[in-house]
Amino acid sequence: MPDGMAPTPTRAPVQRAPFDAAVFGVVVFITTELMFFAGLLSAYNIARGRVPMSIWPPPDQPRLPIESTAVNSSFLLVSGVLIWLAVRSLRGRSSSALRLAVAGWLAGALFVGLQGREWVSLLAQGLTMQKSTHASFFYLIVGTHGLHAVGGLLALGWVVQRLMRGTATLSQLRAASVFWAFVVLIWPMIYVMVYLG
Repeated sequence: MPDGMAPTPTRAPVQRAPFDAAVFGVVVFITTELMFFAGLLSAYNIARGRVPMSIWPPPDQPRLPIESTAVNSSFLLVSGVLIWLAVRSLRGRSSSALRLAVAGWLAGALFVGLQGREWVSLLAQGLTMQKSTHASFFYLIVGTHGLHAVGGLLALGWVVQRLMRGTATLSQLRAASVFWAFVVLIWPMIYVMVYLG
């Protein structure tokens, strides 16, 4: 180095978060599922738009349980918050991650169980897929969401078991929580369009 020249300061290497392949894979999957739900809800809106408002839903079929489903929905939303808190807790190395994850799983399972009971009641009242276009879309859209909720609960249950054994990783919990967030966040749109629409 020539005399009189100050040495050039070197920059510390930028620390980047490691690429989380599990979360990325779940995000890609959710992207396709968003398009699928968008297609279902668009078809529902088109079918509803072709029928006079006075006969949608058909007057001769059982009414959807708007109030009890709103209460059920609160369990799903609470579940989503608890799972989000579990991820934050595990990231911060807190010991409450397991309790939060279990509580979130239980709240989600309660939502699924209550929705199942709703279906049994509606079927007993004669609301079947063959009853009307409205009923067909109801079972198709809400049933598809229900399958996603069951899948999310299975993934969360697997992570909870690993948390109990002390072998769960933050990546596993984050991946399951991202999918569960999708299940939680798409539900209000379904509720508003199908139950209140």
